[in-house]
Amino acid sequence: MAEITTPEEKSLNFLEEIIEEDLKSGRYKTIATRFPPEPNGYLHIGHASSICLNFGLTKKYPGYTNLRFDDTNPVTEETEYVESIKDDIRWLGFEWKNELYASDYFDQMYEFAITLIKKGLAYVDDSTSEQIAAMKGTPTEPGKDSPFRTRSIEENLDLFARMKNGEFADGTRTLRAKIDMSNANMLMRDPVLYRIKHAHHHRTGDKWCIYPMYDMAHGQSDSIEHITHSICTLEFVPHRELYDWLIEKLEIYPSHQYEFARRNINYTVTSKRKLLQLVNDKFVTGWDDPRMPTISGLRRAGYTPESIREFCDRIGIAKRENMIDVSLLEFCVREHLNKIALRRMVVFDPVKVVLTNYPADGAVEMVKSEDNPEDPNTAHREIPFSRELYIEREDFMENPPKKFFRLAPGQMVRLKSAYIIKCDEVVKDSNGKITELHCSYLPESKSGADTSGIHVKGTLHWVSVAQAISIEVRLYDRLFRVENPASEEGDFKDYINPNSLQVISTAFAEPALKNMRFNDRCQFLRKGYFCLDKDTSEDKMIFNRTVTLKDTWAKEVKKG
Repeated sequence: MAEITTPEEKSLNFLEEIIEEDLKSGRYKTIATRFPPEPNGYLHIGHASSICLNFGLTKKYPGYTNLRFDDTNPVTEETEYVESIKDDIRWLGFEWKNELYASDYFDQMYEFAITLIKKGLAYVDDSTSEQIAAMKGTPTEPGKDSPFRTRSIEENLDLFARMKNGEFADGTRTLRAKIDMSNANMLMRDPVLYRIKHAHHHRTGDKWCIYPMYDMAHGQSDSIEHITHSICTLEFVPHRELYDWLIEKLEIYPSHQYEFARRNINYTVTSKRKLLQLVNDKFVTGWDDPRMPTISGLRRAGYTPESIREFCDRIGIAKRENMIDVSLLEFCVREHLNKIALRRMVVFDPVKVVLTNYPADGAVEMVKSEDNPEDPNTAHREIPFSRELYIEREDFMENPPKKFFRLAPGQMVRLKSAYIIKCDEVVKDSNGKITELHCSYLPESKSGADTSGIHVKGTLHWVSVAQAISIEVRLYDRLFRVENPASEEGDFKDYINPNSLQVISTAFAEPALKNMRFNDRCQFLRKGYFCLDKDTSEDKMIFNRTVTLKDTWAKEVKKG
């Protein structure tokens, strides 16, 4: 076997240490992992960490990863979710070896249940879910045996077959493992393995009316697929004992479960139940709303797969849960977008600038600007420059304070990639609102050929009025205004940020923006990073803000 090398200056995480030891000892020649989502919602940023972990391990070490849908609850599962999950994994840059479903194994799981019954290790219980819970006991008090625990093997086989044949109503009977009602691990106190559920399944239709519980399906599916390292989050630590017990009693391939800590992210929620509330109650437009922490939401917002993989790599894995600052995720996407994003000029709140000494015959000249100064192979684009321009209204002050280096009466600034201009006159309407700024330009100050000898401290972005294209801009921000909305008093939805979306229905952009494609990323100079939204039509281009140029939330926290 080839020698396993460690990347320079990067220590192994505890799972990599385990795998390297397993490979070195010869326990395995190759490894197999799996990503096992339940198709009852869209994947979120927490799932991205698990995806990167499972697929990343089998990219680093010899082996493969399966995609297995844990589709054992027909009531909440839909094909729509299955397709979205596959899209998200591929978008993140990973490909699975086998696409599998827990429902593929329903016949085998049923036979496993029969085996347990024949071994005297499972029984049919007529108790209600409330009665079963009451008999469980407490962490300090042992549970009580069900009155049905002593049923004969023959009776249990008969009742379980009748459960399968649909003779009993939902909730009237369950199949339970016969283990130990005084076990310190309460999950080992005769856990339910099968329940009756007359519901249409998205893949098996109406073939089944009994469905295995998570613990009956998970370890057995791992075993059937010969998964070597079954990686779960920490809440499944108590389940490991049952995972091992079932594999041992069934005498099947001994998969092993390992646990790592969840990485919770502030200013959001990742509970599928809460995310579904946000969708159903119309706080967001859907699962892919750019304010949602779903992978499809992040994708629509303009996040790149590279930035999400980098984020997952930076937070790493550990055995202790902690809260991750969403600013790290925003930092990762800024870092990547800074390298790849096209630079374009867009004015959100325009005021017209008239260059009174520029030719008034409709003359247009083209000035050149880099598409991305961070890219050594960058191209240059041509931008139309004319007598009438738009600049941002906030870039002009009639009575500026000291150290205001933008435009003001008698003050000079440079227009990006073009000329230095000086404000000579302010034109207002009858209500006192500024409608135009009359300025003069310095012909000898053109960028790249400036012989004016004048140095100014301010540089403004602008667009030519005649050639400007009209676009819609959606300024997305964090959906919640508190760090941990799920832990606050009352309804978590009470803490939604009322300013999480601001729509600018008409902004003006340089014409090069017409060539933007859906996979392109763009920096609007001085504004932030943006991408085209799927609502874009031939009539109007719509852009979503991915992230601001700087972490504005950090400043707000300091103010508070």
